[in-house]
Amino acid sequence: MHRSYLTTPPLVTLGEGNTPLVKSRRIGPALGLPNLYFKLENLNPSGSYKDRFAAALISDMVREGHKICLATSSGNTGAALAAYSAAAGIRCIILVVDGAPEPKLKQMQLYGAQLLMIRDFGKSAAVTEQVFGLLQALSSEKGIPLPISAYKFCPPGMKGVETISHEIVDTLGGNDLEILVPAGGGGLTLAVANGVSSTGAAAKVHCVQPAGNDTIASSLRNGVPARAADRATTRISGLQVANVLDGQEVVAACSALGGTGYTVSDESVFDCHRELAVKEGIFSEPAGAVALAGLKVALEKGEADPGKNYVCLVTGSGFKDMAAVDAGFALPPVGITPVESALETIKNIFNN
Repeated sequence: MHRSYLTTPPLVTLGEGNTPLVKSRRIGPALGLPNLYFKLENLNPSGSYKDRFAAALISDMVREGHKICLATSSGNTGAALAAYSAAAGIRCIILVVDGAPEPKLKQMQLYGAQLLMIRDFGKSAAVTEQVFGLLQALSSEKGIPLPISAYKFCPPGMKGVETISHEIVDTLGGNDLEILVPAGGGGLTLAVANGVSSTGAAAKVHCVQPAGNDTIASSLRNGVPARAADRATTRISGLQVANVLDGQEVVAACSALGGTGYTVSDESVFDCHRELAVKEGIFSEPAGAVALAGLKVALEKGEADPGKNYVCLVTGSGFKDMAAVDAGFALPPVGITPVESALETIKNIFNN
C-alpha cells in the first residue's frame, strides 16, 4: 500500500496494496461503458483486500508488544490476520462463521492459526451479537485490540483499507468517478468512502449487497437508517453479516458523496463470477463479483453514465471458494486421451 497514505507506515508487510487497476476489455464495452475498471484486490498476498487491514493492525500490535491476535472471520480477514501474525511471530486464534468455505479455513490453518467455528455465527444476528459482545468484553479485560474488520471494532486496521481509494484516485482522478463496493457489515464501503473524502475527490461511492443480506443498501437508497436482518440468507460467502456494524456510517458517508445502494440476487452474482473469468481473465470469489452485478442493476435503472469512469472492486481470489466453482462453472472432467485422439481433436478444432 502507499505508505504516504498512512500516518504510521506498517512494520509488518508482505507487499500488500498497489494492486492493479485494469480496464475492462470486453464486459465494459458490451455494457456500453467504455471506461469500466476492475481493482484487483484478489492479488494481495493472502488473496484479498483484508491484507491492508492486517498489515496496519498487526504492525500496531507489534509496536504495542501484543503476543496474541484473537479475531473473528468469515474467511478473508482470518487468512490475512493468520498470515501477518505468522510473519510477526504472534499467536493467532480465530472464531470463524458457521459454514465458512473449506479453502479459507485451510488457508488460515496453514499459516498456523487455531480455529473455532461457532454454530449460527454470521447467520443469526442474535448469535453474532453474542459473539461480538463476549469478545469485546474479553478485549477490554485483557487490553488487546479486537481485530474485526469494521470501524465499530477496529478503526486502526480499517485505516489501512482506506488506501484503496487513494490508489484509485491517483490513477483516474477524482472527477467523473464512481466506485461500486460489495458490502456485508459495511466496513469496506465505509473505508472506500472515507478514503475518497480524505482525498477531496468528487467521486461517488455506491454500496452493493446481496438481497439476502440487505442491511444497508436499500436503506442508503431510501435515505433511512440501516437495520439488522434476523438472518442472512445469501449464499455469497463473506457477505453473510446480519448485523448492521458500520451500516449507519455507510449511509451517511455514501450519501454525502452522492452515492446510493444496489441489491443484487445471488444468481446474478454467480453469473458475474463466471463472466469475469471467461471474458476478462479475472478469477475472483463470488463476493468479488458483487460490484459488477450492482453496476448492471445501475444500468437497468438508467443510473449509469457512459461518460464516467466506473470502478468495481474485486475483493478476493477465486481460489478461496472452489466449491462455488464446482457448483457454478460445470467444468468437465479431464480424462486421459491417447495421443492420436488428442491430435485428431486438435485438427478438427482448426478445421472447423
